[in-house]
Amino acid sequence: MLWYAVRWSGLVNEALIPSPHQVVAKFADLLLHDNLLLDIWSSTRRVFLGVSLGIMVAVPVGFLLGWYRPARILADPMINFFRALPPIALIPLVIVYFGVDEPAKLVILFYAAFFSGVIVMYEGVSQITPLYIRVAKTLGAGEIEIFRKVIIPLTVPHILTALRVALGVAWATLVASELVAAQRGLGAMIQNASTYFLLDVIYVGIICIGCIALIMDLILRRISARLLVWQERAIA
Repeated sequence: MLWYAVRWSGLVNEALIPSPHQVVAKFADLLLHDNLLLDIWSSTRRVFLGVSLGIMVAVPVGFLLGWYRPARILADPMINFFRALPPIALIPLVIVYFGVDEPAKLVILFYAAFFSGVIVMYEGVSQITPLYIRVAKTLGAGEIEIFRKVIIPLTVPHILTALRVALGVAWATLVASELVAAQRGLGAMIQNASTYFLLDVIYVGIICIGCIALIMDLILRRISARLLVWQERAIA
């Protein structure tokens, strides 16, 4: 209703805002005649691989920085320096070093997922209270048992939070990654549509990215609720 109201208000030229039913019609047309599902699959696969690889590296690095204060003091300026660099600014260098094929797109998504994930991870781990570890030692737990039964469970919530943040950042970076000579993908579709001023196609691409990101986030929330049910029991 708000969308229709803005379009009919006269505040904005109607030619610049396609109506919802026009966007739905274009979505159906792209789905049936222009391999929209292939674009969705290409983008989702890239985001999944980029985030998976980024988090696989960010978790141990973030844990190391969060658990060992000297390492955090040493690496914190460098981490924050690279985190502040937008991935789109690195595209020329990525093309030089990795070419224009699929690895270049994954490098950009990896970069975005890693630095967002490692920040969340080490900030969370650094705030873990040592009280639980002292209690476990008092009860006779060894180093391996403390790591397995105390540290890992306390770290899992931060891993899941880092994964959710990295996933959101990766979807936000998708269009930039697909600037690198992508033939298929939602970002490539949006870029091509902008060249020919196809606003309804741009809207379809934007809405698809938002919906897929929302679905993936909801799945992660469900997984988090199942894995962290012990927290509710502990609080109760």
